Amino acid sequence: MTILNFLIIFSSLSFLGYGIAYFTSTKMKTEFKRFGLEKLGSLTAILELLGAIGLLVGLKITMILLISSGGLALLMFFGVAVRIKVKDSFMVTIPATFYMLLNAYIFYMVLI
Repeated sequence: MTILNFLIIFSSLSFLGYGIAYFTSTKMKTEFKRFGLEKLGSLTAILELLGAIGLLVGLKITMILLISSGGLALLMFFGVAVRIKVKDSFMVTIPATFYMLLNAYIFYMVLI
């Protein structure tokens, strides 16, 4: 297994976890309320789940990998922007930043 494949699988499993957690945990829903984005929580979780599945399918179909990694990087960019807007601490913003950069890296490595 290459390092890139490991990163793709890692990101996919992470987003599967985050997407499922929204529907099974009140903590995630509370966060979206705190952000003032309560109506976008379900959509965000569905996009995370689709992106996660897309990353796995993308191991075989490059175009799906590009769309999924690019989409997840963009989703996390907005996540970072929201955390900055609500004035979350740097430490709380690190996970969203990490996943934004991870998926941007995957996108870039597949693109070149």
